Amino acid sequence: MKRILLSLVALFFIPSLPLAFMAVSEAASGKNSVEANKKLVRDFYEMAFNGHKPTEAAKKYIGSKYIQHNPYVPDGPEAFYNYFEGHFKEHPKSRAEIKRIIGEGDLVVLHVNSKQDEKDRGRAIVDIFRVENGKIVEHWDVVQDVPEKSANTNTMF
Repeated sequence: MKRILLSLVALFFIPSLPLAFMAVSEAASGKNSVEANKKLVRDFYEMAFNGHKPTEAAKKYIGSKYIQHNPYVPDGPEAFYNYFEGHFKEHPKSRAEIKRIIGEGDLVVLHVNSKQDEKDRGRAIVDIFRVENGKIVEHWDVVQDVPEKSANTNTMF
């Protein structure tokens, strides 16, 4: 009973105490790590695909063990940056606009409109990344061309 009374007194007379409990609760729930993972993946994507620095992005954000689920790309960070260094030389106006970022646990999902240049309709891409210990360690993707004509009036984004 004394413990409950002391807790109530502390809540009323120490105004910052409820905020401390909220911060502990958020940290315990993993909310902060999900937000950190989303920021890490966004920063990686911006550096690699809009900054056209795939090698630098891979070395900074991708773990030494990188599992790739795209059947056309080998595992490992080297395969990623070796491909995209050449890609950006061929397509120097290439841009990737992130439309959505969703995070849950150790997964971050991006919904992206990727274009080779300003005339390109683009491709709708969903990239899924798994983050472990502050590094991207696994990747899945689904890619669909943006068609010239659509069967409906909705956009892909």
